[in-house]
Amino acid sequence: MKGFQLIRCMLFSVFGVFTVNTLAIADTQFVYADAFVNVKNGKLITRPLLEIQDGKIVKITANNRAPLPQNTVDLSGHTLLPGLTDMHVHLTADSQQHGYSGLADSLPRVTLTGAKHAKVTLMAGFTTVRDVGAPGFSDVALRDAINDGDIEGPRMFVSGHALGVTGGHCDNNLLPAEYKVTADGVADGPWGVRKKVRENIKYGATVIKFCATGGVLSKGTKVGVQQYTLEEMQAIVDEAHMRGLIVAAHAHGTDGIVSAIKAGVDSIEHASFLNDEAISLAKKNGTYFSMDVYVTEFILSEGENAGILEESLAKERTVGKKQRDNFRKAVKAGVNMVFGSDAGVYPHGDNAKQFSRMVEFGMTPLQALQAATINSAKLLQQEQLFGSIEEGKMADIVAIKGNPLDDISLLENVVFVMKEGTVYLQPALK
Repeated sequence: MKGFQLIRCMLFSVFGVFTVNTLAIADTQFVYADAFVNVKNGKLITRPLLEIQDGKIVKITANNRAPLPQNTVDLSGHTLLPGLTDMHVHLTADSQQHGYSGLADSLPRVTLTGAKHAKVTLMAGFTTVRDVGAPGFSDVALRDAINDGDIEGPRMFVSGHALGVTGGHCDNNLLPAEYKVTADGVADGPWGVRKKVRENIKYGATVIKFCATGGVLSKGTKVGVQQYTLEEMQAIVDEAHMRGLIVAAHAHGTDGIVSAIKAGVDSIEHASFLNDEAISLAKKNGTYFSMDVYVTEFILSEGENAGILEESLAKERTVGKKQRDNFRKAVKAGVNMVFGSDAGVYPHGDNAKQFSRMVEFGMTPLQALQAATINSAKLLQQEQLFGSIEEGKMADIVAIKGNPLDDISLLENVVFVMKEGTVYLQPALK
């Protein structure tokens, strides 16, 4: 009897291993295309065949017109690129509800709106985003729903509430005093901001964002004026870095930019009013700039109809051109740059419209593409997982017709999207 049981166990083990291996083989998939862009050196690799298992690229070979394996996504006539990353979005924000109109939506409503925008963003080729400010930890809920497979969307790095001073850009200044409204991210003083960082981490934040200066779309703030003191900024950065989180600072004005860099932030958002000191410090410290050089066009052409206050429109008229001029200076100086669109101020899904502006205002197409791939992955400290098409990295892949190094605007028409080996969008069958 014992011998029979031993044989039975052996047979079960053999067939169990056989079954697992069969499933593993069945789960192998391939992607073939005319070429893919090596974003590290700008070379075009022709006729690549990517082998994908468990959501990762395990092998890349050249297919010299040999028959394609079964389970291959044949993207002949297309060019592959790594999934794109937008480092400055607000998925729960609606581009058509600015100013007072934004007060009407409940927290559940903006969260559901975020679910819609998450899918639109993914279908535009952005497989990773950094969400830098959302009410009520709605961005955390959105990220968790995506991770659990409940909804479709990009990989999300989220900040929760953006920190700000009382009455500053990250406060809610639209209502009069009798309403006693203060934004959830408001914190003052070094220990106050440390507590707020800890609270954000407690409830799921994976990055920290704070407002170092006034902003365009806030009521009653001067866009170039510093808000947090250097001591407060240092406390935010120290607390976040101690917990292993990177820090983004909203900063338009020169003094705020310089102080934030001195405090040790990882990225400056907007960076509109740069000077030589700010550029020099950024290069010395390895600070990244995320400069939204497309959004000004939406604000000035569509903003009034979307509810943007005249005060904000006036500020944008002074900021937009200056920011674009300084974008050119920062690129020429060799500052680290990432792609940050501020989608949510303008329509989600239109993120890629910024690429052509980045090239228009000083970047090469390769530099613009690197900003949205390997540079962003490095800033997120995730360069071993995504940001380029390489063996061992996540199978985050998009495809377009044509060569983006010849025409960067082609990225506005992504026709194939894969995130971690799952296909979300592919060309229609002919």
